[in-house]
Amino acid sequence: MLIYTSVTNSYIPKARVLAKSLKKFHPDWFFILVLADSIPSGFDLVQEPFDEILTLEQLPLPNLKSWTYGHTVVELCTAVKGSAAEFFAKERNHDKIMYLDPDIKVFNSLEPLNKLLDTYDILLTPHMLDSEDKLDAIIDNEICSLKHGIFNLGFFAAKTSGQGLDFIMWWANRLYHFCTNDIPNGLFTDQRWCDLAPVFFDRLYIVRDRGYNVATWNIFHRPLSRNNENTLLAGSKPLRFYHFTGYDSGEGLVMLNKYAADQVIASEIWDEYRKDLENADHGHSNFSKWKYDYYDNGKIISVDARSLYRSREDLKKAFPDPFSTNEPSYISWYSNHEQVSPPPPIHFQLFNLKSWQLKKFYLSQLHSIRKRIKKYLHI
Repeated sequence: MLIYTSVTNSYIPKARVLAKSLKKFHPDWFFILVLADSIPSGFDLVQEPFDEILTLEQLPLPNLKSWTYGHTVVELCTAVKGSAAEFFAKERNHDKIMYLDPDIKVFNSLEPLNKLLDTYDILLTPHMLDSEDKLDAIIDNEICSLKHGIFNLGFFAAKTSGQGLDFIMWWANRLYHFCTNDIPNGLFTDQRWCDLAPVFFDRLYIVRDRGYNVATWNIFHRPLSRNNENTLLAGSKPLRFYHFTGYDSGEGLVMLNKYAADQVIASEIWDEYRKDLENADHGHSNFSKWKYDYYDNGKIISVDARSLYRSREDLKKAFPDPFSTNEPSYISWYSNHEQVSPPPPIHFQLFNLKSWQLKKFYLSQLHSIRKRIKKYLHI
């Protein structure tokens, strides 16, 4: 079994925790770190829990600089998952591959997934297995799944033949062209595409075992406990892996306290994860910068500049290396042609806001538009 994860430098400590936890149960499984970044100074693969490191330059990605520039950090790390899977399926001698997000930790053997791939070609885990009863949980979990995708693509597994290969190639193609965070237009990076997968691939199996991909969005229905052998359980099933989404932002702990405040073991594994990350150098300055966040003169790239470039084929042809500041350069063109952009879409439930909150929101939008107009008109 080939296992891989996709990261930038800042997520290498998380990937270390993931790889160590996986190797505890599967020392013979091959683990590849796909790095959408430059290799940090002092990085020594021999001292790492990874078997191999693979950079974007080693993948057969057409128009690499142009393609990379058009993605934010989250979009790029998710977009490369498909291309990496296709590369592994075609170039490596592994019958099966599995992806795990770097902010996952393995708590038990994943051999049942390996055995499932003897029968099925594709494995996916849904965000949820239970409907919600309370209104706020419907908003937090069911509506969130409708916006971000039915399946959580922090995990997938597939054969490298048959429909498994068909799925990988289909997904890789969609992610190369359309891996963007654009919820109003039906896209959320790599996840929304897989809403279609059960329709297109009848050898896909939906993993409904509650021990896989436990996270704050489903932990209320999968309470953590220990049995007499001290095995961690999610519901009545062994906890296979936990997904620590929102760790850095703090949102993960907020939702944990909301949906698992009475689960002592849940708090314990979050505290244990914090210690794991500290031991893996999480937050070290050596991992602080993202290579593709800057032009070659060190100036940071704006999201608007990326978005405009990505949407214009003429700009891609005119500036095949948009990171370059050698004239003629995209950064110079953009500085002279920057347009007033429309206000951001409203992504939250306005019906939950009181009248004074609505007034405050719209005044802030008006103020933002006025600032942009003044900048455009140079007044």
